[in-house]
Amino acid sequence: MNKISIIIPIFNELKTITKLLLHLENKVFQKEAIEIIVVDGGSTDGSPDILKANSNVKLIQTEKGRAIQMNLGAKKATGTVLYFLHCDSFPPTNFDRIIYNTVQKGKQAGCFRMKFDYKHPVLIVSQWFTRFNHISCRGGDQSLFITKKLFEEINGFDEQFIIYEDNEIISRLYDKKQFVVLPDYIITSARRYRQNGVWRLQYHFSIIHLKRRLGHSTESMLEYYKKNIL
Repeated sequence: MNKISIIIPIFNELKTITKLLLHLENKVFQKEAIEIIVVDGGSTDGSPDILKANSNVKLIQTEKGRAIQMNLGAKKATGTVLYFLHCDSFPPTNFDRIIYNTVQKGKQAGCFRMKFDYKHPVLIVSQWFTRFNHISCRGGDQSLFITKKLFEEINGFDEQFIIYEDNEIISRLYDKKQFVVLPDYIITSARRYRQNGVWRLQYHFSIIHLKRRLGHSTESMLEYYKKNIL
């Protein structure tokens, strides 16, 4: 297998990143064929110190901002395939083999279907739609794999986007007809829904999506996010 570089942006995620790293160790098919790059955006909870002591992790530190963090991680990656993963999303067993086999078939980018770790009618409906290969059904919690060659060709993440950076890059991949949805499931945390309220957060996410479709600026989207979402 060619190497897969797993790139995880974090900010004050000590407990969550520790849990994710253990999960990756247990679910990976071939440990020698992956590298784990954690890009810290200035954490103050001690997570960088813990990560520095982990010989299986390459720690990179930079300014806060997921697009900035992920671009830097990609620049430092040595793998031919990049796998961008949120620290509270847990990929399926043998995820690396699944991604590798997909790339070998000529699919240069894609994601997994998604399930939340919390049962709520709104979330059950929302996760059901992740099986469809359409831009309106995509989100960063589903993770993103992409060949490094294609990532560089499209100039990576747009760092103007402080939020919505995942959807923005995926929309460009759809424009290039380079996206596949894998049938296996990634399990993602519903902690933000619990914190904000499921109906409330889903409503605000819908408004942000609408703002994007209507051509609102990145500043307008970010201002709305900061005002309404914890």
